[in-house]
Amino acid sequence: MTRFLVQSHPMRFYPQQHKAYWGIDLHARTMSLCILNQDGESLRHRNLKTHPEMFRRAMAPYREALVVAVACLFPWYGLADLCAQAQLPFVLGPALSLQASHGGKAKNDQSDAQQIAVLLRGGRLPQASGSPAARRATRDLRRRRMPRRRKRAELLTPLQHTKSPYNVPEIGKKIASKANRDGVAERCADPAGPQSIAVALALSAHYDRLLRAMELTLLTTAKPHDATTLSRRRTVPGLGEMLSLGLLYALHDIHRFPRGPDCVSYCRLVTCAKASAGKRYGTAGTKLGNASRTWAFAAATVLLLRAHPAGQQDLTRLEKKHAQGQVLTVLAHN
Repeated sequence: MTRFLVQSHPMRFYPQQHKAYWGIDLHARTMSLCILNQDGESLRHRNLKTHPEMFRRAMAPYREALVVAVACLFPWYGLADLCAQAQLPFVLGPALSLQASHGGKAKNDQSDAQQIAVLLRGGRLPQASGSPAARRATRDLRRRRMPRRRKRAELLTPLQHTKSPYNVPEIGKKIASKANRDGVAERCADPAGPQSIAVALALSAHYDRLLRAMELTLLTTAKPHDATTLSRRRTVPGLGEMLSLGLLYALHDIHRFPRGPDCVSYCRLVTCAKASAGKRYGTAGTKLGNASRTWAFAAATVLLLRAHPAGQQDLTRLEKKHAQGQVLTVLAHN
């Protein structure tokens, strides 16, 4: 997909001042912490086990004036909840942005923790938006749905094209629908062929049942979180139940995007320009943002064009102004 090129704009940094700044390089079993005071002096720098009690003990002497920052990696849920219980300010930094900000010769857990603390103290730590605790389980379930859908597609795609390897007539129907799978396994004359196809069909039927149950759970648990926004998004042409859920749990608070381009950038639909002394040297930031949102907007755009007359008219109009590869990007942006 071709992306827009925009001038870079200041990221959202954490500017507030505190008496102590705690940078943590967090892992599943261990964490490296570095605490700096207002003058930049190291108050504590050590490795600990990733355990709530260890965190509470280390925090106790500095609790009244501490702010905690950590990279946005998978173990951050528990640390965010601990900070919320202790009423400590908690800053979540995008992992890719912190990696780009490092710039030192050596890179290890201790240096990463110190770098996070230094950026936090200097007001140059970019902020990521943490998902609310009440929505995390539903968001994780939605994210785990897509790999199962792809696994199901991997089982069905070779069966749809049995004509090529077995030299039999085309099926003529899409076997993604369960009603069109009768007689597919009997199309091959060799005894091993039907058995191979039957196993794949049985596995895909099992995935169908699991996915239906997963989607029902998603819809049931999502409605109490924000039923109004979910129902409104489903009225947008091209957005069905699952795409609406994806946008609900990825954006969750649209007000955290001050401008429309900020939201588009978060979805990786823009590429920022690199320039110096009035000369442009290329682009940057192609991996910053949420990759799954790029796919979601692309899928929504295709579904919009399939059955929505107004979208088809916009496509015809935009094809006269933009290159063919840019048209879907422009529609997704709009």
